[in-house]
Amino acid sequence: MKMVKALFNFYLDASIHVALAVVFLLLVTGLLLSVEISNHLVSFVFFSTICGYNFIKYGVEAEKYILVANKYHKNIQLFSFVSFLICFYNLFFLNYKTIIGILVLLILTGLYAIPVLPQVKKFRDLGVLKILPVALVWAGITVILPFLEINSPINWDICIETIQRILIVLILLIPFEIRDLKNDAPELKTLPQRYGVTTSKIIGAFGVLLFFALNYLKDTITVFDMYAKGILFLVLGGLMFVTKRNQNTYFASFWVESIPIFWYVILVISALFFTF
Repeated sequence: MKMVKALFNFYLDASIHVALAVVFLLLVTGLLLSVEISNHLVSFVFFSTICGYNFIKYGVEAEKYILVANKYHKNIQLFSFVSFLICFYNLFFLNYKTIIGILVLLILTGLYAIPVLPQVKKFRDLGVLKILPVALVWAGITVILPFLEINSPINWDICIETIQRILIVLILLIPFEIRDLKNDAPELKTLPQRYGVTTSKIIGAFGVLLFFALNYLKDTITVFDMYAKGILFLVLGGLMFVTKRNQNTYFASFWVESIPIFWYVILVISALFFTF
């Protein structure tokens, strides 16, 4: 049992779970917008997410990451290095437009983790604003990159889908912000620190309503798209209701991050049994 728990914790701590969440959001884009997702793009997104998240969590202070003494962190370091090699390999099979898009997203990730402003350590120390780069990167990876890869123009519906994806990520981050209230420094001024837990959940609920309402601004509205967004509307609304300050250990890090995975699975099963 201890071995199973240790492996599960490594699965979470090494960012494998969050990488799967990003990949499944990418696959959802393929379903909703009928775009083919190449295996090389899927592989790149999975392993680059592992590298990116582990860098942000463990590698921003290089001396604490490169010269690690902790065996557990050394294992994560080795896993991250192997992941980097695999994502670098897949990079050679991607469209040059996709690579340019990746570079832009890489800069955004760097702005989040590395000091860029006087008196501010890094973008992640800017309180409420710190979650915006995360949402922009997730949206860019899971919506924009697939269309760059097939040389397709970015039309109005894709822009709306990108905004919806940004909202999804911002909403999913609220439980993490609430969970971290007890550890975050007061000067961070995160959403729950500024407005409290209840108001933050209300803001999240309005975000859920906006997410669904944006569907009606699309030029092409399909039954399947409305069905898919309706399911997520209910799930995200329920999430805002059940999120608490005192959370189960794995509530945010596993269950909340599992929502994109469950969403994709439900959509695939629904598509098999229903005609939309």
